[in-house]
Order: sequence, then structure tokens, then C-alpha cells
Amino acid sequence: MTTTRKTDEAATRTAAETYFSAWKARDFDRLRSVLADGVSFRGPLGTADGPDECVKGIEGMSQIVTDIDVKAVTVDGEDVVTMFELHTRPAPPMLTANWSRVRDGRIAQIRVAFDPRPLLDAS
Repeated sequence: MTTTRKTDEAATRTAAETYFSAWKARDFDRLRSVLADGVSFRGPLGTADGPDECVKGIEGMSQIVTDIDVKAVTVDGEDVVTMFELHTRPAPPMLTANWSRVRDGRIAQIRVAFDPRPLLDAS
């Protein structure tokens, strides 16, 4: 592995760690700081384009989130996959996969996968 790739992977890991720690702390300004201008989000319950829309979606989700328990993080170049348990008030913890692509130290793409049925059944 080249030194440049290691540096890139360190920046990728840092962006993902900042995203999750800021979300958990409900520090939406810090969360926004790691999102690229053209960031896109796609998940089972919605989509968002641009940093403001992404932050608005996370703020909305945070109304029911009680904890984010990161289980594993895997980095490969500009890609990072974070596996975590999403704890919410209305449903039991849901195992969630978040795949982010990081460019120039900022998250440019977020793809989330989880089974939304426990949340949908609780509403």
C-alpha cells in the first residue's frame, strides 16, 4: 500500500468517524462540515441531495434516535463501510450498514441499508 493511499484512508476514516460522533452528539454544524457540497444520500426511508438537505434529514431522524452503537468500520481507499446498531424509541435496535464515499476529506455519497419494518410497524 502506498503512503498516499494510507493518507487517503486516514482521511476517509476521519470523515466517517466525525460524521457518526457528530450525529451521536447532535452537533449538526460539525456533521455538516464533513459533507461535500454535492453530497447525496439514499436509504430505505428517504433520499437527500446537498449538505443542507442531508443535515435536515439527520436532524429529523435524531428526534427518535436514542443511540448509535458502531460495531465495525472498514476503509478501502475513498470508501468506508460503517456497521452500527441504530437505537430508536419506537423500535428495537436495527443493524444498519452505511457506505460512504469520501473525496478530498469530505463525504460525497452516503448509501444506507437496513430493514425498516420495525420502524414502520411501530408507527
